[in-house]
Amino acid sequence: MLELSRYALAAGTGVLVLAFLLSSAALFMRAKARPTAAVQQPAMAGGAASAYPSSPISPVTPPATQAPTKPKGVGWASVLAVYSGFALLTVAQIARAIGTGRAPHANQYEFACSFAWGMTAALVFFLWRYKVEALAAPVLVAIISILLYAFTVNSEALPLMPALHNHVLLTIHVFCAVLGYGAAAVAFGAAVLYLTHPWITSRLRIRGLPSRDLLDEIGYRAVVVTFPLLTGLLILGAIWADIAWGRYWSWDPKETAAFVTWLIYGVYLHARIVRDWRGTRAAWVLIVGFAAILFTYYGNLFFGGLHAYA
Repeated sequence: MLELSRYALAAGTGVLVLAFLLSSAALFMRAKARPTAAVQQPAMAGGAASAYPSSPISPVTPPATQAPTKPKGVGWASVLAVYSGFALLTVAQIARAIGTGRAPHANQYEFACSFAWGMTAALVFFLWRYKVEALAAPVLVAIISILLYAFTVNSEALPLMPALHNHVLLTIHVFCAVLGYGAAAVAFGAAVLYLTHPWITSRLRIRGLPSRDLLDEIGYRAVVVTFPLLTGLLILGAIWADIAWGRYWSWDPKETAAFVTWLIYGVYLHARIVRDWRGTRAAWVLIVGFAAILFTYYGNLFFGGLHAYA
């Protein structure tokens, strides 16, 4: 089963690379599309136009002139490749779990694979929900980078260290992490597209991109998923730490970085809801938040600590 897991992971990585190429091709093919008339929209805080209700819990209805449509041609092929890649990564995760007899979350290799799976799962959901295939390109860069990193570390299935013997708490704790981090990757991708939108449309003359309003809303909706999962991650991690090490909090580098990351997304939601932060400022917060997630994951490689195993 471990061999099947490795083969499925390699195949899934290849398919996601293909998805990125197709998504990029679909994006640049739009440079030849006939320009459409610009829709005049009222200005909003942060420098972006707003066509959405101000309430943070109200349903999203994109403008009729910019409503997402079902992808076609190369765009449809890129979305299909993302779905196929997700299926292969899921097979890799299940096969690894069966082969090791536990959830695949015990070391750098396994968490890298789980992290990539979580990002892909979140991307699949938001592609299905919003039908914005352009979102795939920036998110796939992050997914493929994590997968390539996974191939550089030891994939041997080693026995669990004593601190990891609480399988149930470990599984739920890490599951919150991979799904929360995955949704944060989607928010990051939406923020990148938001910030580069003027350059893409004016310099590259690419048409048919989702509106900046919609990208801003996708970023917010992704954080609505991320924040409670990060909250669960911290609470369960503290309980697990007390069981394993005899204290709830030790200011371990990974714990501290995870707490700072939680604060960043909490600040984003507070500013969004209370101060109606949108647009450029909000997009930069999402990018900083995802950078904090990457630091949380990779930082222990440099700073050590109780979480040095993963």
